[in-house]
Amino acid sequence: MIQPPIHLRRSVLYVPASNDKALAKLASLSCDAVVIDLEDAVAPSEKAAARAKLAGILGNRPASVREVVVRINALSSEWGADDLAAAITCAPDGILLPKVETPRDVLEAADMLEDSDAPQEPLLWAMIETPRAVLNIGAIAELGRDAASRLSCLVAGTNDLIAMTGVLATPDRRYLMPWLMQMVLAARAGGLDILDGVSNDFRDLDALAADCGQALAMGFDGKTLIHPAQIAPAEAAFSPSPEALADAERIVAAFALPENAGKGAIGLDGRMVELLHRAQAERLLAKAAMIAK
Repeated sequence: MIQPPIHLRRSVLYVPASNDKALAKLASLSCDAVVIDLEDAVAPSEKAAARAKLAGILGNRPASVREVVVRINALSSEWGADDLAAAITCAPDGILLPKVETPRDVLEAADMLEDSDAPQEPLLWAMIETPRAVLNIGAIAELGRDAASRLSCLVAGTNDLIAMTGVLATPDRRYLMPWLMQMVLAARAGGLDILDGVSNDFRDLDALAADCGQALAMGFDGKTLIHPAQIAPAEAAFSPSPEALADAERIVAAFALPENAGKGAIGLDGRMVELLHRAQAERLLAKAAMIAK
């Protein structure tokens, strides 16, 4: 399993580029990442105007947000190429590609970034939101091994998957679970981060907490959000607990003891702990340090 670079992507909030009221609140938000949305949240008649606002939005990006990502329209649409060109000019941290179905969809965007002489950033994020994308998830995620692809993160588009397949949207997401687990497995094989889809009722924070707990148990790195009220619950769910941090510190300290030098496995608190557990512990402590900072 490839270990991806450590990012904080616990809470990733979609904000429509056409919604001035929502954009004005960005400076007061403390989410890990914001996705400025040019796609689903923007009506066709407003897309050109929303695109024209990107420079101003990115030029006044909030210091409290670690990553600012732009979701463009699909490159196959009439707006996609212009969206990508505008996003490149504004130099966001990432560009979220919707309706990704094959590796070619990612590579096409990467080629356009390369042709524009864009710096190493922006990274590419990919929405996994169609049946074909799920069928091709292994090949798409494999691009994470190739730095030239710039692929950094996969995002589950659960609403589109439900709409396109007709599965029943139950509170426990039982019919989505197999596809979500496929996404997690593929992301880990490709060394990518993976984000869960949105929780639609932003007033029901109990349902959001249940979704986040389930996503954490499945191995997701964070949750995509549609309302600022969802930020705090998501960050609480995806932040290491004090107990987990204490255990991670014990594991790292135990491997650092002189008598354990060079060992691949040691005994700790009545259990066997291997080097892979030390690596997990070190990543957890590094993430906690980023949160504290």
